[in-house]
Amino acid sequence: MLPQGFIDLAEAIPGIRTDVRYATCRNLTGHPLAGYRAGKAIATLQVAEALKTCFDEATQMGCGLLIFDAYRPQKAVDDFVRWSQQPEDETQRKAYYPTLRKEDLFPLGYIAAKSGHSRGSTIDLTLTDASGQPLDMGTDFDFMDDLSHHGAMGLTEHQQENRRLLLSIMEKGGFVPYENEWWHYRLRNEPYPDTYFDFDIL
Repeated sequence: MLPQGFIDLAEAIPGIRTDVRYATCRNLTGHPLAGYRAGKAIATLQVAEALKTCFDEATQMGCGLLIFDAYRPQKAVDDFVRWSQQPEDETQRKAYYPTLRKEDLFPLGYIAAKSGHSRGSTIDLTLTDASGQPLDMGTDFDFMDDLSHHGAMGLTEHQQENRRLLLSIMEKGGFVPYENEWWHYRLRNEPYPDTYFDFDIL
């Protein structure tokens, strides 16, 4: 049972897709993060309401939405911190942060010891085509590099247009982008701006 004020986004928004990477080994740490005991995208009721508007807008354009992450328990954030103190895994580094080292990820803002995701109103997501195939955004989710920044150089016009479309849909729905990550959006009027939750995703 979820705490009051939270909801499973797949239940709240029929048709939205999820691929919660931190519940699997397919993420930069190479292991499921603490607290992700199920691959569910959980968020506040306010996010669900706003994201439903975004989903409807995307659907009208022949697209869909695919969620990579939403609420993140504080214990998962702590897991990131522990991972950052372990020796490099060059396989994971090549896939997710090839031009950086682990010690760079915190000061550059790609990982934080306190994450907005733990407040329940931040979403990582992308656009898909009508069949559910993710649109080409130029990088994969969680690729920690300048190429993932909004306004990055080196992208094709098609990739830039896909990012602009996602940005437009999300901003219209009441979300604020994060400049370093094209997939990362926070609800502008988040209900718990000072609370970092730690309940498990079950």
